[in-house]
Amino acid sequence: MSALRACLIAAALARSAAGASPQACAPCHAAETAAFAGAAMTKALESRSTILRANPKLSLTLGPYSYEIANSIYSVTDGNETLRVPIEWAFGQGSAGQTYVFRRDGKWYESRVSYFSALHALDLTLGADPSPRTLAEAVGRIAPLREIRQCFACHATNVSRSLDTLVEGVQCERCHAGSHPMKKLGALTTEQQLDFCGQCHRTWSQIAANGPRGIANVRFQPYRLAGSRCYDAADPRIKCTACHNPHRGLETSPAAYDTKCAACHAAGQCKVATANCVTCHMPRLDLPGAHQKFTDHRIRIVRPNEVYPDY
Repeated sequence: MSALRACLIAAALARSAAGASPQACAPCHAAETAAFAGAAMTKALESRSTILRANPKLSLTLGPYSYEIANSIYSVTDGNETLRVPIEWAFGQGSAGQTYVFRRDGKWYESRVSYFSALHALDLTLGADPSPRTLAEAVGRIAPLREIRQCFACHATNVSRSLDTLVEGVQCERCHAGSHPMKKLGALTTEQQLDFCGQCHRTWSQIAANGPRGIANVRFQPYRLAGSRCYDAADPRIKCTACHNPHRGLETSPAAYDTKCAACHAAGQCKVATANCVTCHMPRLDLPGAHQKFTDHRIRIVRPNEVYPDY
């Protein structure tokens, strides 16, 4: 039996036993799966929230409404009436926070409050109604089925088949389509890769056509990057994977990106500093209500007190 055939058989057996988990690909791609197993994307969706298990009781009062999440039961009261629903899914692995999704009366809802890691507590979900008029509205926002499917498609695997068959988190098959030969994302052109990653991180065309405008789009990296003066759809040095290894956790050390900058910019070009380029040219900006700073991927010379560049 050839080594290739043995590899394919091993992968098929692993897939049948482990679904879409990284372990299914481990027999042939040991290094990639070992690194990816602990990456944040694999924890983008949980049915049993690690955060809620570590915080068995969370509470918050917003105006006339009081909120509590205890043992994964979400409760909202106005003092006279209380609505209680079990949380079905937790979206987000917790670096910034986590939002909860549940069903009530046959409809999907996004919780009006979320957990924010910077606060170690609940607060208003980003974009939630600041002034609900009724207890039913205070519970959360009704999410249309099309939208909820898109949410699951970005946070889970196998959603295209059915929500009943999804695998929690972003696994190998979500990006590589579970096929052999596998889809090699590194072979995509810069523009193709930006659109591919933009399936979940939002493409330039999506934001340009539908918004949001202003600081609210700082977290949509493909859109921001495409607006940079240095962006060139044909230059592989500005690809997403030129700076980020999707099989590993996010590198957070500014110095680690200096060699990426040097691939295009000669040493000594900057008259201000010789290291930590991204701290000046890709500033971390506060997104109101997110309790988190996001790295602005619109690479530029940042001017003091400049208006947020969104054009």
